[in-house]
Amino acid sequence: MDKMHWILFLHILMGQCCFFTCRLYEYHFIAENKSWYEAQRYCREKYTDLAKVFDMTDMSRLRNSTQNQGEAWIGLNNNTGGNRMWHWSLPGVEYIQNDSSWNLSGRAYWEYPGNCVRKRDKLADVSCNTMTWFICYDEMKKDNKTLYLITTPMNWTQAQTYCRYNHTDLASGLDQVDGEEMKALFAGRVMSVWIGLFRDSWRWSDGSDFSFRYWDMQLFNDEQSNKTCAMTLLNRSGKWSSDECDKEKPFFCYDDKVILVKENKTWEEALYYCRDKYLDLVSITNLEDQQWVQEKAKNASTPFVWLGLRYTCTLGFWFWVTDEVVEYKNWDSDGTTDGCDMSAAMESGEKHKWFNKLDNNLFNFFCYKN
Repeated sequence: MDKMHWILFLHILMGQCCFFTCRLYEYHFIAENKSWYEAQRYCREKYTDLAKVFDMTDMSRLRNSTQNQGEAWIGLNNNTGGNRMWHWSLPGVEYIQNDSSWNLSGRAYWEYPGNCVRKRDKLADVSCNTMTWFICYDEMKKDNKTLYLITTPMNWTQAQTYCRYNHTDLASGLDQVDGEEMKALFAGRVMSVWIGLFRDSWRWSDGSDFSFRYWDMQLFNDEQSNKTCAMTLLNRSGKWSSDECDKEKPFFCYDDKVILVKENKTWEEALYYCRDKYLDLVSITNLEDQQWVQEKAKNASTPFVWLGLRYTCTLGFWFWVTDEVVEYKNWDSDGTTDGCDMSAAMESGEKHKWFNKLDNNLFNFFCYKN
C-alpha cells in the first residue's frame, strides 16, 4: 500500500461513531398533552416527526423511552379518504403488484370481500374475519424449512399474532408465497390459507410506507370514521388503538439521524464531507437499519448511494468506517468482488441491494449526524 493509501486508511479508522452509540433514529416521549396535529407540528419543529414504528424491536424501544403507562399519540393517521394500500405483514417486505399471482375473476361464491388475502391456487381478497388455516414464516431456518402450515382455523389477525409469537410472521412476499417451499406445502392438498397480505388506509405522518401494525383488536375498530389518529396504549403492552384527533394526549417524536446528501461525490469526498458537516458515513448493521435507509434512497438523484462500507486490500476484508462489525449484509445476489479502491453503494431503486463500486464513481451519499 502506498503512502496516500495509508493516510486514507488511517483517516478512515478515525471514525467518530462507535458500535454502542450509533442509532439511526431516536424516540422521544413528550409529556405534554396536545392534539394529534399539535403534536405533529411540535415534533416537526423540535425533532423530525411524530414517531413511526418498523417492527416489535421499535415497539420495545418506544416503550422503554418512558415510564408513562397511559395513552400516547404516534404518527399513524387515517385521513386518506379511504384510499387503501396493500402491505405485507413481515416488516421490510415491499408490496409489488403482480397480477399473475391473483385470481382476477374474484372470490368463491361463499366468500365475503375484505382487506385480507387468502391463498388457494391463487390469491383473493376476503373478509379478515374468515376462519381458516394459515402459513407462518420462520426466519430461523431449520431442516431447510421456513414455512409452517397451521391447521387450527383462525381469523387473519389471530393468525398474525400466532405467527409472530411462535415463529416470525405470516408468510410474506411473493418469493415466499409463490416459491417452491409453498408449492410443496400445497402438493396434493386442496386448501385455503391466510398469508401476510392486507390493505388499509392508515399512513405515517412522514409519508413512509412502513407496514407494521400492532392494533389491540379488543379496542380498535377500523370502521369508526371519527377516530382517525393512532395511539399506543402503554398499559396494554404498547398495542395500538385510535381516537379523535382533537383529543389531547402526550406523544412520541422521533429524531432522524440519517441525511441523504444529493451531491455527486467520490467515496473519499463523501467521507470527508460527512465528517466535516455531520459525523460520518452511514453504517447498516441490521434489517431495521436497512429499511430505514432504503426509504431515503428512493429520493436519490443517482442510481447508487454511497455507504460507509469499504474494502481494505492490506487486511483483505470489508469494514464499516464507524467501527461496527460487518455481520448483516445485503449484497446483490452476484456477491462481491473484493478489490482495491472499492466501496459499497446501495441501489436507489429496485430492491436496494448493495453493490461494490470503484471509489471514483460520483454518487449521492448518506451521512450520520449527532
